[in-house]
Amino acid sequence: MSTDIVKPSQNCLEAIFARLEAYRSVTILEECREDCKVSATGGDLLVQVGTAREHIRKAGVKPGDRCALLADHGIRWVAANLAIFAEGMICVPLYSRQAPEELAAMLADCEPALLLCGTEILRDALRNASDKLPQSLLFDEVFASPGLQPIEPPMILMSSAPMTIIYTSGTSGVSKGVLLTVGNVSYMLECTSSRLDLLMEGRSRQDKVFHYLPFCFAGSWILLLTSLLRGSLLTLNTALARLATDLPESAPDYVLNVPALLERMRRGVDEQVSLKGGFALRVYANAKQAVQRREGSPNARSTAREGLWLWLANWLVFPTIRKKMLGPNIHGLICGSAPLAVETQRYFQMLGVPVLQVYGLTETTAICTMDDPRNVEPGRTGPAIPGVEMRLGENQEILVRGPNVFANYWNRPQETAAVLRDGWFHTGDQGEVNAAGNWAVAGRLKNLLILSSGHNVAPEPMEDKLLQVIPGALQVLVVGNGRGYLSAIVCGSASEAVVQEALDAVNLDLPHYKQVRAFHLLSEAFSIESGLLTANGKLKRDAIATSLREEIAEMYETRARVAS
Repeated sequence: MSTDIVKPSQNCLEAIFARLEAYRSVTILEECREDCKVSATGGDLLVQVGTAREHIRKAGVKPGDRCALLADHGIRWVAANLAIFAEGMICVPLYSRQAPEELAAMLADCEPALLLCGTEILRDALRNASDKLPQSLLFDEVFASPGLQPIEPPMILMSSAPMTIIYTSGTSGVSKGVLLTVGNVSYMLECTSSRLDLLMEGRSRQDKVFHYLPFCFAGSWILLLTSLLRGSLLTLNTALARLATDLPESAPDYVLNVPALLERMRRGVDEQVSLKGGFALRVYANAKQAVQRREGSPNARSTAREGLWLWLANWLVFPTIRKKMLGPNIHGLICGSAPLAVETQRYFQMLGVPVLQVYGLTETTAICTMDDPRNVEPGRTGPAIPGVEMRLGENQEILVRGPNVFANYWNRPQETAAVLRDGWFHTGDQGEVNAAGNWAVAGRLKNLLILSSGHNVAPEPMEDKLLQVIPGALQVLVVGNGRGYLSAIVCGSASEAVVQEALDAVNLDLPHYKQVRAFHLLSEAFSIESGLLTANGKLKRDAIATSLREEIAEMYETRARVAS
């Protein structure tokens, strides 16, 4: 929908409140619960925000104080978040599934004046982890009864005013608080809304958006604020077990995703079509083969037979898959947080669903690049967003400069100075850009594996490739720092024979130093609870290497014995 309410004189918070006021009778939020859906109009949300503001004031906090927000995502999370901002406080969103000890460390770092907590269980877990918690309020206390005070506009904040502190994922073990300003967020929302205008070009009705990711992550939160700014209908899935049902039932125009979900969707369709068998399987398999051949040889013409299979698939099979998986209205899938395998992006394109990639970090207000819906290049994350400069530094490191770059790390001046140099933010990501201005990200520089031969290898592309070709693999970690060759840890149900067959096939096309020559199988996947995944699902490589030190050593020793 149009974002005509947004005016240059308004910051993002004022614009969002103006939209809620204009949409008092329009449903803008839906929360999918186990037995029902709960909805809120713009007016309903304003009342809840007002109620939360009353409780925040009674707690004695003041503008500029930090307020931590720990709860599962839902309508009340949104109301609490807006109330914190409206009172001029700095919101510190925390992940409800993260280890209490890690959350306690974040609270000790930012020293909030108040903690808004979703449940007693979450609060008690924090109390068990730390004896120095701030005063706290539970959602059931805050939202017990609607406020009776008139709806007030939000406090007027300068562009430079701190708005939120979002803690990084801590892949190296240390989470840093990223301070984003009102100006950072306001600029980003203009960019995301403009890009969605392109995706939804020609549509006058309210956008329908489906969302399942926690709001404590920067990209997820930016989508939330963008949806509020646009007056979209945002449907919230609150239980991943219902995702396959909630998503198509909500009939969204677009969905924000992480690569892992798209990979699971792709595998799930393959399995379901195989189980169904018959003519549908024959059409599906032959159409896939035709597309793969065309992608492998872009200049080759499709044969008449291939054209027939594709025509049948586009008429009989692909529309059914799209509707069953994503609903009847899908315009596109938005994907971020990690590189997406090009095969997966092309797979959804084959189904008639464009996948728009974004690239960014918490420090860049979630986004640096966004795919243009009119010109999507598979395997790349699109061009830099308007007003943002990007270039390559030493070791092909991506450097960023613009109004989206964060102010500083909370209480960490040395770490801030290390990444903000000469006006450029040093992302720590290795990438490259083509003549069309579209960027690709290889991986984190700190993750580079330096073999004893001196070769440098980025593990992420290899891990993504192996996940694609090993049936039953849930996670793959490539290791080999200081070793003579690469090896892999494979989590899931794959057998030794299946893994070896996949490695043999992949290694054929790789130079010797990139070949994976040994592997170790684990039946259990790495998890947040085990301390081996970050809060947003990324591998804690150092922690895994320490936890599996003996297994990794034995893997190399065994192969050495066999080779001798």
